[in-house]
Amino acid sequence: MRVSVRTSLIVVSLLLAGCGRMLPDFAPPPSTTYPYPTSRPEAPLVGALIDLPINGGTRAAVVREGADLGQCMAQLTAARVRFSPVPDRQNTATCGLSRGGALGADLGTVARLAPGDVEMTCQTALALSIWRRQSLEPAAREILGSDVVQIDHMGAYACRNVNNGVGSNRISAHSQAAALDFAGVRLRDGRRISVTADWSGDAPEARFLRRIRDDACRVFGTVLSPDYNAVHHDHLHLEATDTRFCR
Repeated sequence: MRVSVRTSLIVVSLLLAGCGRMLPDFAPPPSTTYPYPTSRPEAPLVGALIDLPINGGTRAAVVREGADLGQCMAQLTAARVRFSPVPDRQNTATCGLSRGGALGADLGTVARLAPGDVEMTCQTALALSIWRRQSLEPAAREILGSDVVQIDHMGAYACRNVNNGVGSNRISAHSQAAALDFAGVRLRDGRRISVTADWSGDAPEARFLRRIRDDACRVFGTVLSPDYNAVHHDHLHLEATDTRFCR
C-alpha cells in the first residue's frame, strides 16, 4: 500500500511538471519587448534637446519645451541636470520669478557654475545646459586644448532696467530671471579665460569666446557681447526669451 501511494505521488508530480512545460512561453507586450524602442514618433524624446547638436531649430525648441515647467524639468532631469523648482514670486510690479528654480550641477559635464545653484527660469536653465554641453565644452577642447571646469557668471536675477537703467526705461530680462551674464571660464590646466581680457584680437582665447557667442545666438533669444556696447565689455548677456537679436 505504501509503495502504491509513493508511486501515485511520483506520477502526479510528473503530470504537473509536464503540464507546466505545455504552457505557452510568456511574451511581453510589444511596448516592452527587447530591444526597447529607441524613438517615439508621437513626441520628441525627453532629454533630446540637451544631447543633440545645436542646429537651426534649437532656439524654437527651447521656447517650446521651456514654456511648461513640467516639460522643461523633464528635459533637464533626463539629461542629469539638477534643477530644484522654487515657488513663483512677484517682488514688484515688474520683477519676480515664475516657472523657475535653482540650477545645480550638470552631471553629464565637468563644468560647474560659479556661483552655483543660481535661480533662473527653467527655460533659461534649459538653454544654458544645451549651450554648455554642445558649445562651451567642445569649443574649449578644440580651440584651447583643455576642459572647462568652471563657468564664471555675474548672476541671473536682478530687479532693474536694461543697461542698469542708463538711458533706458525698458525692463531687463534679468528682472524675471530670464537671462544670465557669462563672464568667462576656468580650464583644467589652470588658465582663466575672461570676456574682459580676451575678447579682442585673434588669439585662441578670442576665437573661443566668439565661437561660443555665435553658438549662443542659435540657442538663446537675445545675446549681447562687447560688440554691442560698452556696458557689455565684460560679459555675454544670454537671454532665454522668444526674441531674435544677436550682437
